[in-house]
Amino acid sequence: MEKMPYQPGMEGELVIPADTHAPVVSSDWRAGLPVLNGRGVTLRELRLSDAPSLLAMLTPDEVTRFISPPPTTVEGFERFIAWTHRQREAGQYVCFAVVPEGMDVAVGLFQMRQLEPGWGTAEWGFAIGSRFWGTGVFAEGARLVVDFAFETVGVHRLEARAAVQNGRGNGALGKIGAVQEGILRKSFLRNGVYHDQILWSILDDDWRQAKAVWGATIH
Repeated sequence: MEKMPYQPGMEGELVIPADTHAPVVSSDWRAGLPVLNGRGVTLRELRLSDAPSLLAMLTPDEVTRFISPPPTTVEGFERFIAWTHRQREAGQYVCFAVVPEGMDVAVGLFQMRQLEPGWGTAEWGFAIGSRFWGTGVFAEGARLVVDFAFETVGVHRLEARAAVQNGRGNGALGKIGAVQEGILRKSFLRNGVYHDQILWSILDDDWRQAKAVWGATIH
């Protein structure tokens, strides 16, 4: 999701969600995202207190090179966080904070949005601070998000787009089992230059078959 669904000016009235560490008790993700726990990482709803960390982690050049420009101030990230809550409540979008083990604030994001009513087809994307590249945080977080998409949201087809030059992003998608389908020519505009993107997909049946294999090999 290199074309970020959020852009400054989309917020409407600024209503900042209150910070809370209370667990989500509803089974409906629209009422609040569940906490997803994996090896070395937790995914949870964004909190207002994540704004300073997200500003530090997601604005360096090496992180923003292949995504739409993120907010540039703490207040900007606060507005983004408020927007993610409203979009989740509307049932159109999901955004998980990436929190490594031993930390309490977000160092990155996993986002997912519906591409058709009912979430039959959805698109997902990610951005993680470069300090945590190669640590396994992405791989474990990605598995949690993809499983959430298929088993909780009910997605049938999950798509991702990554610039051809984004070797790290494309490599990560391939490692979790996404299938490369084709090239989207000049489909991503960044700093006045159009870039080709690779289209990746994962289907629900493929994911469940892969999970069955993992289960058979883990004792």
